[in-house]
Amino acid sequence: MMSNHSSATEFCLLGFPGSQELHHTVFAIFFLFYSVTLMGNTVIIVLVCIDKRLQSPMYFFLGHLSALEILVTSTVVPVMLWGLLLPGMQTISLPGCVTQLFLYLALGTTEFALLGAMAVDRYVAVCNPLRYSVIMNSHTCIWVVIVSWVFGFLSEIWPVYATFQFTFCKSNLIDHFYCDRGQLLKLSCDDTLFTEFVLFLMAIFIIVGSLAPTIVSYTYIISTILKIPSASGRRKAFSTCASHFTFVVIGYGSCLFLYVKPKQTQAAEYNKIVSLLISVLTPFLNPFIFTLRNDKVKEAFRDGVKCCYQLLKD
Repeated sequence: MMSNHSSATEFCLLGFPGSQELHHTVFAIFFLFYSVTLMGNTVIIVLVCIDKRLQSPMYFFLGHLSALEILVTSTVVPVMLWGLLLPGMQTISLPGCVTQLFLYLALGTTEFALLGAMAVDRYVAVCNPLRYSVIMNSHTCIWVVIVSWVFGFLSEIWPVYATFQFTFCKSNLIDHFYCDRGQLLKLSCDDTLFTEFVLFLMAIFIIVGSLAPTIVSYTYIISTILKIPSASGRRKAFSTCASHFTFVVIGYGSCLFLYVKPKQTQAAEYNKIVSLLISVLTPFLNPFIFTLRNDKVKEAFRDGVKCCYQLLKD
């Protein structure tokens, strides 16, 4: 416990409750998830970079989304795994906590912006196919990605700065597996109500704001698909959007529950479960969502495996 008059200079992440045997089991599961996440998303990035069949805006955005998933999960999971393997050793300095929270939120915001752009890309592909190559040219795609990254990092400077302006004098124990903002605010002796309200408004602006073009785009996409006379044509059109739509439902659903609420200091157990969906499950599912339903990616992967096999054989 900290003194009632001083602010914490380091924090202890409590992580998950349970016995050491349970911790080791959970460690093995999450380590497997993390390894598959790194390998799967890296494979997507490599395929997008080297395979000519994947040289289109959809896969260009997918490559950046995979890079974001690697970075998001790597911001949180290694610290979590360390705490599971060596209980009682999971301390993090104040600068480390600031850095972790900022990267986690900034990368997540970048991902939201990119998902909105991907929805617009799918709208143009389905609803304006003849103008697709003109509208979604390489120059436009590069600028969309740059704006997404810049917006993501700039928009989280103030929220993180405001969070760490408070005095954390109640305790230095964070009941979470990473430096969660809600749990940090619980440790403050100051009045956090106004800041929490501003953070709530910013979360609405970022999450709901990036969700709006997705909703509008898919409204037009579904309307256009339903007008296609043949069943095979409707299936083909929907297949180009199904992976992105699935990812949007999982990603936005989790974050709406976690961040779009007036009171940031939600119950720790609730926060941990939703955070696991965002930082572990969603990055893990990303390669499967975008490959199992995509024939071009599967073909590129099979050809890549054959090429590697031939090189090793020779």
